[in-house]
Amino acid sequence: MEVYPYLAFLNYWLNKEDKYSLQGPFISGFYTELKSYLKKELQQQDPFVRERAILSTERGQIQVVDYGAGSKKLKEKKRITAQIYKYSTTKRKFSTIYSFLIAQTPAEHVIELGTCLGINTLYLSQETKGKLYSFEGSPSLVEKARSLHQSPQIEYMEGEISDTLPFHLQAKGKVDFVLIDATHTKEATLRYFQIILPYLHEKSIVAIADIYWSREMTTAWKEILRTTEVSLSLDFYECGVLFFRKGITKSHHVLSV
Repeated sequence: MEVYPYLAFLNYWLNKEDKYSLQGPFISGFYTELKSYLKKELQQQDPFVRERAILSTERGQIQVVDYGAGSKKLKEKKRITAQIYKYSTTKRKFSTIYSFLIAQTPAEHVIELGTCLGINTLYLSQETKGKLYSFEGSPSLVEKARSLHQSPQIEYMEGEISDTLPFHLQAKGKVDFVLIDATHTKEATLRYFQIILPYLHEKSIVAIADIYWSREMTTAWKEILRTTEVSLSLDFYECGVLFFRKGITKSHHVLSV
């Protein structure tokens, strides 16, 4: 049994703040609005309950190409779709949080690093006003995501992210929202962030999934927090959120959702 995630969660739990400790109108208002949004949305039926049901019961196999740390549970190259869904797909609460975060940005240029089966892609597309570009290194996962949902608003970018992302950004420019949920190694996470950083602006938001997935992912998160351009960061344990606003005191908050 891997001990680190349990120790990390204990540390997270001991350091959690409540809403009354938040100083400043921006963070206080943001957190209150997020909690209200989650409560409202999670009381309603999941907008993608059909897609989740399909994936959770599908027994077909997918040939997966791993460029990074891979899955902790699934080691075979050929994996049953339902098992990929069980072990590698974001739960509804955090998919909903990502939707909320996009809505706090202009949402014209949205990037997802790590399509997997395409569930987060669906939630992200709900609030995308312009175009959502979803990057994935495994061709079979891109094919599965495409089969799940077709939308002119979503464009899948197939290939190793370190190769495809720089060319995309050079062509498209400034980015409003980024979800980093791919590779899950310190080296790759830091590399993706550094590639994206020059294209962020004051109203951009970056979410990094699985910041306590391993010690090296936590190390990557902590290094990113020290970046000068990061003005505010939120630790929700399952993910970390970064802001780049000017005129606010640099701060870091550990919060529950």
